[in-house]
Amino acid sequence: MSPRKKEPKIVAELGRPETPEETAARKAENSRLYKSRKTINNLVYSMLVTLALVMVIYFLVPRPDGDPQWNIDYVAQSEVAAQTLNRDLLVPAMPKDWRANAAELRNANNGKVTSWYIGFITPNDQFIAFNEAFDADATWVSQTLKEYPPTGEMTIDGHVWTIYDNSSMSDPGNVEYAMVTTSGDATIVLFGTAEPAEFEQLATSITADLRSAQ
Repeated sequence: MSPRKKEPKIVAELGRPETPEETAARKAENSRLYKSRKTINNLVYSMLVTLALVMVIYFLVPRPDGDPQWNIDYVAQSEVAAQTLNRDLLVPAMPKDWRANAAELRNANNGKVTSWYIGFITPNDQFIAFNEAFDADATWVSQTLKEYPPTGEMTIDGHVWTIYDNSSMSDPGNVEYAMVTTSGDATIVLFGTAEPAEFEQLATSITADLRSAQ
C-alpha cells in the first residue's frame, strides 16, 4: 500500500492552501522583514555603543574647573625673544594678579615689522595687548588699531602717549582703548578692553625703561 500523500496545509487567512506563487511571495516577505528588523537592531546597537563611548570619554577626559587660568611666563619668554632678536626688550613688571595668555614674537607687513607681543589679562578679567614693534611705520600702527583716529594725549613720568579712546563707539571690538608711544626705533602700542587706569598702570611699568632707551 503506497503512503498517503500529505495534504497541503490550509492557510487560515485564505481558507485554502497556498499556491506556489503565494508561498514564494510569503517567504520573500518574511525574509525582507527579517533583514529589516536585523538592520534596525544593528542600528540601535551601534547607537548604544557610540553613546557608551561618548560617556566614557566625557568622564575620563580631565576638564578644567571654572574659567581657564592663564599663567604664561612672559618674563622667561622675553629672554628667548631677546636672544632671537639680539636686542633688549621691554618687559613690564606687573603684579601677580596680572596674567598673560600669550608672549611671543610676531611678524606683520610681510615680515617687515617684528613685534614683541604680550597678551595681558587684568585683575578685572579684561584684556590689554602689549606690542613693542621695531621699525614700524604709521601704516602698521593704523592697521593694529583698526584705523581708529587718535583722541588725545597723556604724559606719564615725562613720556608722551597718544590716546585712542573708542569706548563710546557701538562696537570697537578689542580696541576700546589704546595708547601709543615711541622710543628709539621701537613703537609701543597698548590696546584692549580694560579701564584707562589699568592701561596707565601698564604704561607706567615701562616708563623707566623708555627713558633709558632714549
